[in-house]
Amino acid sequence: MANFNTQIETSKSEVAEAQAKIAALSAQIENARDKMASGQDISIDIENASLDDVHNHSQLMNNNIADLILGLDDVTAGFSKDFDSMRSKTGWEKFIGIFSKQRAESLRSERIRAATIEDKLQDLITKSNTITAMLEEQLAQLGIHKDRVDANLTITLADREAAVEALETIKAEILALDPTIIALEGKLAVEQDAKARAKLETELADVNGKYNELTQMEQVKLAESQTLERYIEKGKTWSDSLQNQAATQMVLINKLQTDTKQRVVLYDALTKSLKTAQQQDVAHRINEIGVETDKEAQTAMAAIGAATNTRMAEMMEAHEDHIVFARKVLEEKAKADERFARRFEKIVEMHDKNAYGADS
Repeated sequence: MANFNTQIETSKSEVAEAQAKIAALSAQIENARDKMASGQDISIDIENASLDDVHNHSQLMNNNIADLILGLDDVTAGFSKDFDSMRSKTGWEKFIGIFSKQRAESLRSERIRAATIEDKLQDLITKSNTITAMLEEQLAQLGIHKDRVDANLTITLADREAAVEALETIKAEILALDPTIIALEGKLAVEQDAKARAKLETELADVNGKYNELTQMEQVKLAESQTLERYIEKGKTWSDSLQNQAATQMVLINKLQTDTKQRVVLYDALTKSLKTAQQQDVAHRINEIGVETDKEAQTAMAAIGAATNTRMAEMMEAHEDHIVFARKVLEEKAKADERFARRFEKIVEMHDKNAYGADS
């Protein structure tokens, strides 16, 4: 599992780097918002707030974690083989059994006691929980940044609405001045009196001045509206990106949590199977005891039988709940695996075909 430890550490580094990139991009967008509030041009800031680098690194991070999860699945599948080998005798134990069944059983018992399957399972669950904690931390960070972006967007949407309303008002005022300008120009064209012409020219100059002022305000408000629009689009894209990243994290977390439940169920089932095999071996050995101990064995077996019957009844009563729970976990695992496979189709395909490093 040394390779797993290395991969987990690599994933931790990638998660930390992804969080840094996300924080940097969110900060860049927020800084643009601050500049905009102070009336500065933010066009360059918005254009430079590229999502590509964040997306690429997030994909790399998630693919690495997906590989880890598939690796954990492979190790889990190997547990059944380990238990099978514990249930049956080794070739050496069978050979010793030819000469001494007692010695063969002793060797097998020692091997079972020395087995580290439970330790391996606990190690596997610990690794699953480590990866889950890492993903949950990332999910929490994504949620924090999305809330910040959405809060900024709410303010900016209101600002743009106000800017558009102001722009419409300015346009209406400009349109309202057109008839006045046309009328004054018409009067000026036919007016012969110098004094009257001077008055008309003054009025026309005032109206034209106001018209030019409104036109300039229109350009300013139009530029403001366009800047706000670009900011909003960038913010929406970033918010959607954070939402999609969060969805990916939830798929990974769901699969890991479901897999952990399934591993516990698997270990419980395999352990009971192993204990049953041991009990059968004990029963066979008791049955093979000499005639001299038959009476004592029968007495002991009667007591064991009574206790076994009671225990068997309890087990049968609890069996339904256990089976229902096990089936529920398996159903949850199937759903989690389906969501995981859809999200990481290429990674699963490479894993199944062992096509790592091959040209895609």
